[in-house]
Amino acid sequence: MSVVGFDVGNDTCVIATVRHGTIDVLLNDESKRETPSCISFSDKQRLIGSSASSLLYPSSTFSDIKDLLLSQPRSQHRVSFLNREITLTPVHLLAMLLSHLKLISERSLGTPVSDCVISVPSFTDQLGRRAYLHAAQIAGLKPLRLIHDTTATALGYGIYKTDFSDGEIRVVFVDVGHCDTQVSVVVFDSGGLRVLSHASDRRLGGRGFDEILFKHFSKQFEDEYKIDVSSNAKASIRLKAECEKVKKVLSANAEASMSIECLMDDKDVKGFIKREEFERLASGLLEKVLFQCRNALSDAGVVVDEVQSVELVGSASRIPAITRILSSFFGKEPSRTLNASECVARGCALQCAKLTPLFKSKNYKVCDLLPYSVGFGLEAGHVSMIFDKALVSKGEPLASIRDLSVSLRRGEFNLHAFYADKNGQPLDASQKITSFFVGPVPTSDGKDSVVTVRILLDISGIVTLDSTALLNEDDTKDPVSSDTSCSNSYNAEPGHVIEIRTSDKSEPAVDGQIKGRPSRRLDIPVSMTLYGGMTPAELSEAQLLEMNLAHQDKLVEQTKERKNELEAYVYEVRNKLLERYRIFATESEREGISKSLQQTEEWLYDEGGDETENVYTGKLLELKKLVDPVVNRFKDEEARPQAKRELLQCIVDNRLAVESLTTYERDAVFNECNKAEQWLRDKSQLQDSLPKNSDPVLWSHEINKMTASLDTSCRQILKHRAPHFG
Repeated sequence: MSVVGFDVGNDTCVIATVRHGTIDVLLNDESKRETPSCISFSDKQRLIGSSASSLLYPSSTFSDIKDLLLSQPRSQHRVSFLNREITLTPVHLLAMLLSHLKLISERSLGTPVSDCVISVPSFTDQLGRRAYLHAAQIAGLKPLRLIHDTTATALGYGIYKTDFSDGEIRVVFVDVGHCDTQVSVVVFDSGGLRVLSHASDRRLGGRGFDEILFKHFSKQFEDEYKIDVSSNAKASIRLKAECEKVKKVLSANAEASMSIECLMDDKDVKGFIKREEFERLASGLLEKVLFQCRNALSDAGVVVDEVQSVELVGSASRIPAITRILSSFFGKEPSRTLNASECVARGCALQCAKLTPLFKSKNYKVCDLLPYSVGFGLEAGHVSMIFDKALVSKGEPLASIRDLSVSLRRGEFNLHAFYADKNGQPLDASQKITSFFVGPVPTSDGKDSVVTVRILLDISGIVTLDSTALLNEDDTKDPVSSDTSCSNSYNAEPGHVIEIRTSDKSEPAVDGQIKGRPSRRLDIPVSMTLYGGMTPAELSEAQLLEMNLAHQDKLVEQTKERKNELEAYVYEVRNKLLERYRIFATESEREGISKSLQQTEEWLYDEGGDETENVYTGKLLELKKLVDPVVNRFKDEEARPQAKRELLQCIVDNRLAVESLTTYERDAVFNECNKAEQWLRDKSQLQDSLPKNSDPVLWSHEINKMTASLDTSCRQILKHRAPHFG
């Protein structure tokens, strides 16, 4: 089976796999290692990746899909497709990207792809994490986990590292991507890695540096050429593309220039900027990079002097000023041990191999954490309460559990998950996360029921309710272990008390699997509501839509193949008709074929430019009916000499095989050989008298049939030998 890792970036995507003991980055259909994160719709076709990046349909082109998903997960976008309007959400757009990456993987590996690991930014909120899983489900993938970008990078960095002579080492990973910056402090030892902290800025990335250049040149062009680029969508797109090129030039040169023909109002423009000026304009962004480094060190409880190495990655990390300010802050030059654009995908592929039982991998532990806190509240009847302490606190290890005990008299209750720290909750996220309705709970008259609830922070960083069960009488004496951090009582009504007790210990999982799950006598039903998330009906609808779109994609590709096949056939036959096929066609045949080829070519470039697969197939069959007789004569002329040699060799071999046999057997074999030889002689003489542009009277397949018949007859004679009398 194949395992793959997907780095779905805001600008480009990278796919990696583990095979033959090495990590490979897969090439797309254009033989490139990176695939644009872009989707476009024409009237009849969906374009994804490189084919969509040409911006042929700007009004129905989607980019920055990752940022859109995390900032506006419920936004709706309408496009006209196949004469109808379809509505798309960011989740479905991400599913389209993943479906495309899955197709690239399967073509490259030659096997179906299902198991995968997908990277997500560390700041991804709970809704965003579930959205990634929904998108993968729509695309037909089975994610074994979601992994933070910097954690995947750290895995690829640490798993091959062997120098731990000084014990643990602390490394700071700074990932400056297209639209965000992430900083993580990670401690490594010989047995694995442990993430100490995550810090991030969702609005700080290469796109921000491009925007600074865009504003600079827009002002310059307004002053010099009297044009307002920002007022023209097409001109803005062209200028932004040039600004990205200028940024890359400034990474290696002290100055850069640009020249754009007919940018706007039929005006050619030229611009120029020095690296010094660019860095001055971008000083605010550079300071924000250092701000996140300080946050990461503070949350990790690590000072600069305790950092052994700084690893700089990400598509925007090549800006020299970023390297310079990091060197000054950490007192050491940032290293570039890893491929800045591929390290995340490689780490994802490694993690996928580790989680797949059929792959043997190094026993290397990956301990990650959640960078924000999640609290819980409870509602039972008329009582509503918030737990005094966040059940999942910032820095909680992923794949850990907490037990919650609820003593109540009513037969049902609701648990609500929310971000406990408003200042620390993910950007653009609603404070509400999920609601779990628990019940009905079996109750006894006048007695409280004690329900144990297991809260799980899974390996993908998703907080969920793992299980609920009714405790028996023995268990109710101590529903939670003696190690208890929170025990509160709430007077719900006269004579009735709701008691909340939570376990203080976080029970980590091994390789993402929860161990030691308690066995209870009676499970209690739970239904979940995800605020802002997809409902099961919406998920099914999205899967059906993706299936229909994929079918249309396949149909369009097949139609293109048939059209290209027809076009190629026209050119091939036209060339060969003047050369190789010429003597094998009569004058009338050549004229008829040439006329049909010309008509087909004109049709292809006129009304036949947009037809169905069946129409192109029918046109090809019509041409082949005219051409095949000529082609068959040509091919048979080439094949006939070899067939004649094989028949003659068969005659010789059979005659030699009976020299030591009786006269009866020898005469019988000779008779068969003579008949075959005479047949070949007569047919050959007749064939030689015919012109090459007439159908043969001696076909190569007839000669082959005679060879097989002769061989069978002779074998039968030898099998039934005449008896000997002595």
